[in-house]
Amino acid sequence: MSQLGYSEAKKIATKTILILAVITIFEVFMALLGKGYIVSGFHLPHALMGALMIVMSVVKAYLIIYEFMHMKYEVPGLVKTVLLPTLLLVWAVIAFLYEGNYWNNSRIKVTNPVKVESLKVENHNGGH
Repeated sequence: MSQLGYSEAKKIATKTILILAVITIFEVFMALLGKGYIVSGFHLPHALMGALMIVMSVVKAYLIIYEFMHMKYEVPGLVKTVLLPTLLLVWAVIAFLYEGNYWNNSRIKVTNPVKVESLKVENHNGGH
């Protein structure tokens, strides 16, 4: 691990901040463009917009963790102890979204939800 002088560290931090700013400006521009606010009537597919935003956010998160949280100076074992739980969190979010989509689709399969609800109410009231 090398020790950086103040001016060298300042240059690296400034460069990282500028890169983060450029990515953020590009994100905002793409969001406005994709939703049709910049060019009237022009829309990008939601999947493309989502993928683009996720990729740019991951790049920004990597830069922040790598430089400002000083992970580039740490031993590989410590870096892995930070990254593994993060990957598990991402997996959990994807799993919960998939599970929620399954339950949403299962609810749609009910042919007449009003009739099902009225039967539940009748059975509940009839039991007393």
